[in-house]
Amino acid sequence: MLGLLAVPFVLHSQPTAVFEPEGESVDATATRTQRRYAEIMRDVEDIVNDHSGMPLLELDSDHSALSLSTNTILTVTHQQTGTQHRSKLKLLVPSVANFFTPLALHDAFIWQDQRRFISMRRFVPPSFNDVRLILNTAQVMSLIRNGPLELVTFDGDVTLYDDGQSLTPENPVIPRILKLMRNGSKIGIVTAAGYTEAHKYYERLYGLLDAIYASDLPQSAKQGLIIMGGESNYCFRFDGNVPDMLKLVPKQEWLLKEMVLWEESDITALLDIAEASLRDTVKNMRMDATIVRKERAVGIIPQPGHKFCRETLEETVLIAQKILEMSEVGNRLPFCAFNGGNDVFVDIGDKSWGVLACQQFFGGIEGSKTLHVGDQFLSAGANDFKARLACTTAWIANPTETVQLLDEMVELEEIQQRKLR
Repeated sequence: MLGLLAVPFVLHSQPTAVFEPEGESVDATATRTQRRYAEIMRDVEDIVNDHSGMPLLELDSDHSALSLSTNTILTVTHQQTGTQHRSKLKLLVPSVANFFTPLALHDAFIWQDQRRFISMRRFVPPSFNDVRLILNTAQVMSLIRNGPLELVTFDGDVTLYDDGQSLTPENPVIPRILKLMRNGSKIGIVTAAGYTEAHKYYERLYGLLDAIYASDLPQSAKQGLIIMGGESNYCFRFDGNVPDMLKLVPKQEWLLKEMVLWEESDITALLDIAEASLRDTVKNMRMDATIVRKERAVGIIPQPGHKFCRETLEETVLIAQKILEMSEVGNRLPFCAFNGGNDVFVDIGDKSWGVLACQQFFGGIEGSKTLHVGDQFLSAGANDFKARLACTTAWIANPTETVQLLDEMVELEEIQQRKLR
């Protein structure tokens, strides 16, 4: 998408106009550039739709309301017929996976262009962040149009709060989450933090938990919050009757059938291999690190006063990941090796299993009715990446963007309600 958008930027942005007072107006240039950008987004949208075989969404002519496009009945639906490997999108992007919903890329571009003024820019072309936010908006538009949104799952660090911090009472994301719960959405916090004690999760999330306890939400809505820790290894449910407001959920109530088959001997063997890999890397890279072994995870953390550089963290992740992928147990048991910002961990399972477990726990919610919000979606060393296998996703860069995304959802929902009235 970035490559395609670069062409109209070069051809139509007219950066030299700033030196020519009598030249074409900024508005006229922006209008022409926006039209070309929008045409490209529509073309990409059609390619995605050919792959997924799903109807598209459109904004009304004034871009104020969502409606279902009337000209998107397709004769070729590769994903629905199991022939997605033959789609044009799959040929262009071999790593692309299946889609849970349509993506209204044209309308999402118009929406973001009205806020980020992409078409107005003459010297800075459409960026990675522009495209990332357009994709987020396209996904949210689809979820709102085809609602209700039944489950929203969040990563913890860098998504709900700054890295290594806690969800404090003044965090602006709290009233937004409460609004989601009030509107009937279930909430899951799917985090890499793997604790067996409820109080440790309370220490990280006390602002939200206290707010839920003090709210006027009905008890059934309050119980619609769960914490899935260690990617997919520990499940706690909100319970205002216990000291830390979280109660451990017995495994038989949330484990997937496939997860029940995971052998303890395989878990131990995989963590042993991962630990050996981490020890070798720490030694070879002269890292001031401490090995941490948990029940379902193993990792390295920096010694006091030290910080790892990103390249060292990525190298550590990739070495561990490759060694595990080449092992027999690594082919039998799912795992996740990831860069946590200033540490590296290998967990049993991954966030796709965590999200799937949340969906099952709440009665079998579909991926098309679920949104996972996270900050780590790079294909290597990022633990939100595999959540794409379980549901729709939104890639944010910091907690402020999470708040903006939730506000955008509210705004689009209000537009949709006005249209229905």
